[in-house]
Amino acid sequence: MTKKLFGLLAALGFAVSAFGQTAEEIVQRMDAAMRQYQHEKGMCMTVDIKIPILGTMSSKVWSFEEKMRMEVDAAGSRVITWMDEKTEWTYDSDKNELTIENRKADEKSGSGGDAEMFQDITDGYDVSIKKETADSWQILCKKSKNNKEKDDPNTMDLVVSKADYSPKSLSANLKGITMTMRDLRYDVTEKDAAFNPDEFPGATVIDKR
Repeated sequence: MTKKLFGLLAALGFAVSAFGQTAEEIVQRMDAAMRQYQHEKGMCMTVDIKIPILGTMSSKVWSFEEKMRMEVDAAGSRVITWMDEKTEWTYDSDKNELTIENRKADEKSGSGGDAEMFQDITDGYDVSIKKETADSWQILCKKSKNNKEKDDPNTMDLVVSKADYSPKSLSANLKGITMTMRDLRYDVTEKDAAFNPDEFPGATVIDKR
């Protein structure tokens, strides 16, 4: 059997398996894909927060195991925050200051963050396919009656890639504030997420530990 025929059969098999899937099955496969990708490498994504009157603020987040780096650019200022299990570093470009603090014991580890909203969605939400395109599914997530978490949004819009079941974006609205997580990538190394003091040799260090 030729390689071309093998390829054709593989593509046909994927098409058949993708056809007729329920929203629950799609989300379960997305969960499995995310856990595999994050186990092999870290994750990077862009987070947009839209606030009435103030507009939209964007940040970029890199996470690797228990380490996280977040960059926020707003009104010409740049603030970078790094976290691991015990410590948080914050660099303010306007003041050229680096503040170091201990993390509280009840705070989640750096690798969690907003990405946890993608995980186990069906535990707190009823999901249905809202729209389907050639390369993705748009899943509507409605808060379940048994979900008693007050801070959970009532609805979320999830977009999942048909190519590999990776999430493409997740949007949620809570108390007038809209948050969208998009442009997810799984090519992050520990160096991308970890704090490196050599990046800021002239900064004033404020150690609050």
